[in-house]
Amino acid sequence: DESLLDWGMRWVGEKYSKPGAVFLGVVHRLDRPVSGVVVFARTSKAAERLSVQFRDRTVRKTYLGVVDGVSLDGAGRVEQWLRKNSSSNRVQPCAERDEGARLAVTDWRVVERRAGLTLLELKPVTGRSHQLRVACQTLGAPLTGDLKYGALVPLEDKSIALHAAQISFDHPTLGERLEFIAPLPKAMHKKI
Repeated sequence: DESLLDWGMRWVGEKYSKPGAVFLGVVHRLDRPVSGVVVFARTSKAAERLSVQFRDRTVRKTYLGVVDGVSLDGAGRVEQWLRKNSSSNRVQPCAERDEGARLAVTDWRVVERRAGLTLLELKPVTGRSHQLRVACQTLGAPLTGDLKYGALVPLEDKSIALHAAQISFDHPTLGERLEFIAPLPKAMHKKI
């Protein structure tokens, strides 16, 4: 499959009439089975400035996730130490003292319940690999279709019911606050 980065580089080259190799920095990416907003930078300076905002936690992100069942109620916060196993590409909760342990903080709230499913709003305070997927597993409500983190049945398209719905950050050169919203894809509407 052509990657989103490859597609974006081709688009930038055509849109801005750039001959030869085009720079496009990945600033915010998504796991392959997740839909929604991604962020690329067209210059290395912009990529560097945006990366600082992510590191300083001034970027705000909102995800929507569908989980099976209706066991969750209200809202809360999941704080846990996570460690990534690169060979299996899985992240697991661990003790703070474990080598490679990183704190992950996720705020969540129930948005809607329908037909045995629950729609959650998930706001990562930190930005760890698979953080939201593990947070839902920890809550006892794995994301629909997420076989890696506890779902029992795959979705037909092999996606997981997680969508990066909104992101906001300061423009890397103008300083004005930008907000980008990706509506739920039709396929995810069918999941809720």
